[in-house]
Amino acid sequence: MPIPKQPFEPEREGPLRGVRVLDFSRLVAGNMLSLQLADFGAEVVKVETPSRGDTLRDWREAGISVHWKVYARNKKSITLNLKAPDAPGIILDLVPHFDVLIESFRFGYLERLGVGPETLLEKNPRLVIVRVSGFGQTGPYRQRPGFGTLVEAMSGFASRNGFEDREPVLPPLAMADMIAGLSGAMATVIAVRHVEKGGRGQVIDLSLLDSIFSILGPEAAIHKLSRRVRKRVGSASESTSPRNVYATKDGGWVAISASTQAMTERLFRAIGRDDLNLNPAFRTNAERIKRREEVDGIVGGWIGQRTLAEAVGFFEEAGVTAAPVYDIAQFLDDPHVKARGIVVEAPDREMGEVPMHAVVPRLSGSPGGLRNPAPAIGEHNEEIYARVGYSRERIQALAKEGVI
Repeated sequence: MPIPKQPFEPEREGPLRGVRVLDFSRLVAGNMLSLQLADFGAEVVKVETPSRGDTLRDWREAGISVHWKVYARNKKSITLNLKAPDAPGIILDLVPHFDVLIESFRFGYLERLGVGPETLLEKNPRLVIVRVSGFGQTGPYRQRPGFGTLVEAMSGFASRNGFEDREPVLPPLAMADMIAGLSGAMATVIAVRHVEKGGRGQVIDLSLLDSIFSILGPEAAIHKLSRRVRKRVGSASESTSPRNVYATKDGGWVAISASTQAMTERLFRAIGRDDLNLNPAFRTNAERIKRREEVDGIVGGWIGQRTLAEAVGFFEEAGVTAAPVYDIAQFLDDPHVKARGIVVEAPDREMGEVPMHAVVPRLSGSPGGLRNPAPAIGEHNEEIYARVGYSRERIQALAKEGVI
């Protein structure tokens, strides 16, 4: 079964149809945020520099801006040179025509430009302003530049990720940005809903540091109770056992998370170790965590005598919560991934077809969808600036002067 084909449907409507978003952000967090809105029907207009566009375009593979193709789908593009004297006035001309403005500039940049939140809200009292930054708009670090790597380190995530006898491990992708983008999308919809119910526009202070810390669970509470700093435990867990990845005899890996007592008992019975369910040293989760390495040795020893296919098939038959550890090639080839359409292939001018994740989450009554491919730099200048009231002559003059 091949990867499902997904054509772009320009006339498709989504539940956020009518919501207009002006996106000044760069790189991942802001683009992830506006992607969620765009996928569900909002009109997202990226504001890019005339010469190079969004920095995300520079993230290339084999010379192709694959990140841009994925995270700028369903969006439009206009250009504006923010260093041009006309830029503040053009921004103020644009904002009355939009419901949301997203920015990820250094702290205070909009204010220095003369278009800070107070000025923007005077121009459009219903405007929702999303300010994406590494450390937020308050606090002593607010003026620091903040990429996701920095907050992945400072939040405590990296110190918990990896193995105790090795260096802390940063994620191999823009994880903090992705988390902030998802959190910011929810906040934006909430703020837009507030306006729809008669409220005023407002500022959303979206900090990457706050967002990633929020997913670390009860780390602070655990520290208060235990008075210790928890160490890295690799793929194991300090909350449940057995939970780890286990090598198979053919070089594969199986992930197991027996996070409930009933599942652990089922696992032990399946591998012929029902005696452990009666042994006080392994009967409870608390006792198993104390003997985590011994538990992993028992489970891993059984798995290590079997191939990946044998182990996964056995656990599936036994109803044990186990899964293979996939690389991207294996994931794309999985029949469930194909049947469900988790990855779809959309038409692309450079690649012929570009695989990308389908719209998530899946709504039964008001689903999102793919309407348009990622835009070229300034592809929608004439459309959007004409909406503001600029004549074709003025648009052409601004382009000639390098303003747009």
